[in-house]
Amino acid sequence: MCRRVWLALLLCAAGGARASNVSHRCLSDVQVLLGDIGVDTPDTHYAALMYDAFGKLGSGVAGGNVNMPGSLQECLSVRAPHFSGQYCQVFLKQDKVQYFVGICVPDSCGEGDVQTLVIHDVLQVGGTSLIPALPSILLSQSDQGVFMTQCTSHTVTPDLSAVTCLFVCCVMIAVPLVATLLTALIRWQQHRVVNPVVTGGSSPPNANSKLYGTMEANSAPSGCVYWGLQVCSLQNTTQGLSAWNNMDNEKVWKKTVENNPLYVFTFSGPVYLGVDTFLLLGGLLSARSLLGSIQRAEDKLSPGLVAHYLFKRFKRVQPLHLFIVCLAIGFFSVVQRGAYWFIAEDEVTNCKKYWWSNLLLINNLFTVTDICAPWTWYLSLDFQFYATTPLLIYLYRLNRSYESYFQYYYNKPYTRYGPYLIGLLLGIYMTTRTEQLLKHQWQAALGWLSCLVGMAAVVVTAYVLKDVPPHPSAAHALYQGLHRPLWALGVAWLILACEEGYGGLAHSLLSLGMWAPLAHISFSCYLIHPFLIVLYNANQETPIHYTSYNFMYLFMGHVTLTLAAGYILHVLVEKPYLFLERTRG
Repeated sequence: MCRRVWLALLLCAAGGARASNVSHRCLSDVQVLLGDIGVDTPDTHYAALMYDAFGKLGSGVAGGNVNMPGSLQECLSVRAPHFSGQYCQVFLKQDKVQYFVGICVPDSCGEGDVQTLVIHDVLQVGGTSLIPALPSILLSQSDQGVFMTQCTSHTVTPDLSAVTCLFVCCVMIAVPLVATLLTALIRWQQHRVVNPVVTGGSSPPNANSKLYGTMEANSAPSGCVYWGLQVCSLQNTTQGLSAWNNMDNEKVWKKTVENNPLYVFTFSGPVYLGVDTFLLLGGLLSARSLLGSIQRAEDKLSPGLVAHYLFKRFKRVQPLHLFIVCLAIGFFSVVQRGAYWFIAEDEVTNCKKYWWSNLLLINNLFTVTDICAPWTWYLSLDFQFYATTPLLIYLYRLNRSYESYFQYYYNKPYTRYGPYLIGLLLGIYMTTRTEQLLKHQWQAALGWLSCLVGMAAVVVTAYVLKDVPPHPSAAHALYQGLHRPLWALGVAWLILACEEGYGGLAHSLLSLGMWAPLAHISFSCYLIHPFLIVLYNANQETPIHYTSYNFMYLFMGHVTLTLAAGYILHVLVEKPYLFLERTRG
C-alpha cells in the first residue's frame, strides 16, 4: 500500500501541468504496473513479463550495440486484469549517438502519453529508470534527449491507399492469368489441343515463346557476354545491400572489412560499381537498338520513330516498377511487424507521398530520404539517359562534335552519365564498324593489361582511401571524379575484346548458357531483392550479430529468395506485359 502511495506521489511530482498532458487512465494503469513489478503473486505475473519485455543494455556497446529493442512479442502477449501490453519505441540521442529503447506500457497510453512519461522519467522502479542510458565511461555526456516515440498496436488496419495498392497488385496479376486462360480455351476450341508451353501471360497466336522468355542454352550468341556481366553485377549489388542491416556490432564489421584485404571485394569495387556496369550495358544496347530501328526505317530518324522508341522503353520498365511500388505500400501496411519495422514504415510513408515521382520516372531527382522504393532510382536514371540516346545518335549522324561535362555525386543524372556515354559510344562503334579494331595480338595484350591494371586500381584505391574524409581531400576528389568512367572503360574493353575474338577465358565464362535464364529475370530480381531485404531486416526483433559465416548464409538466403521471387514476378507481371509491345518490321 505504501508503495502505491509513493508511486502516486511520484506521478504527481512529475505532473502538475505536465501530468495533465497524460490521460487519467494511462496514469492510473502505469501506476498499477509500476506498483506490481516485483510483487510475486499470480495476479501480478503480467508485470514481470512487461518488465522483462523492456529493452536493456547489453554487452558490446563500444562495438555498436547501442539499440535495446526488448521483446515485442512478449509485450504484446501480456494480458493484465484491466489492460494489455503495448510495445513502444523511444528514440533517444545521447552525446552524438542515436539509438532506441523498446518499452512495454499499458495499451491505454497513446504515443503522446508515452513520450511525456519518458521525458519526465516517470518509468522508474526503486529509483532506477527503466530506460537505461549508455555508459558514461564510453560517452562524454549521460543526458538523454527524446526526439521521437512510436507504438505498435495489436492489430494492423490498412488504410485506403494500402487497400487500393493491394487491389492494383491483384488486378495486375489476375489480368494475365485470365488472358492466358481465355487464350487456352480459344485454342482448345479451335484445335482441341492446349498449347503445352506456359508463357506466363497471353501471347500472340504466332509467338514462339519459351518459358519465362529465355533462349535455349545452345542458342546463345557466341559473343554475348552481356548475360554474364548482368548477372555478376546483380549479384554484387545484392551482396552490398545484404550488409546494410541492423547489426549489434557494426563497428566491428566496418573495422574488419576495412583492414582485411580478403574483404576488398565486399567493401569497394564491384559492390558499388555494379550499377555503372549496368549503365554501360544500357548505353551500348540502347545505341544498337536505336541504330537497328533506323536501318529498318530506311535510314530515317523521324520524330515518330523516337516517340515509339521511348514509349516502348516506358512500357518495358513501368508495369513491374509500379507493381513493386504498390506492393511496398500494400504489403508493408498489413504484414506482421517487428522491432525494426520503422525501416519499412519509412518506405511506406515516402511511397504514399512521392509515388507520382516513380510514375514519372524522376524520383532520382529527390533527396535520398524522400525517395519511394529508393533502389528504383536506377530505373529513372536509366530512362533519362535512354531519352538522350536519340539526340546523341542524331549528332553522330550529322558528324558533329560535342563534349559532355558532368559533376560527380551519387544518383543524379549529371553524376552517372559517364559510364552510359561510354557504353553508348561503344554501341555506335560496334554497330557501324566495317572492320576489326584489333588486328594484332600485341594490341589485345596491351589492351587487356591496361584494362586489368585500371580496374584493379579502381578497386584497390577505394580500399586504401576507405571512408569519406573528415576534411576536403584532393585524392578523394580525384577518385570520385574518375573511378566510374575508368571502371566503365575496363568493362567496355572486355566487351570489345570478346566481340573481336580476344576474350579468352573471360569470354568463355561470361557467355556460358547458364547465364541466359538468370539474365532474363534479372530486372525482376533487381526490383524485388531490396524489398525482401527490407522485409527481413524490419521483422527482426533483435539485432543481427556480424560474423563471416552469418553473413555468408544471409547472403545466400537473400539470393535464393530473390531468384524465386524474381522468377514469379517475371512470369506473372513482367513477361505478360511485354507481350503488349508491338514489333515493327
